[in-house]
Amino acid sequence: MDIRPMDILVMKKQHPCGEKHMLVLRAGMDFKLRCQGCGHEFMVSRSKIEKNVKSVERAEKENP
Repeated sequence: MDIRPMDILVMKKQHPCGEKHMLVLRAGMDFKLRCQGCGHEFMVSRSKIEKNVKSVERAEKENP
C-alpha cells in the first residue's frame, strides 16, 4: 500500500472523538497519525493501518 506523509487516511473505525480522517505525519514500519477531529497524535504499526484503512486521499502537490 502506497501511503505518504501528508496523505489523509479514511479509516473503517472512528477515533474515540468520532472522526474517521487521519493525517499521516510519518510513514515507515509504523505511522505517526494526527486525528483531524481532536488533533491527537499517535503511532500505529503498518500492519494495523493496512488492515483498517478504507481509502487514501492524496495530498495535493505544491507548485514551486
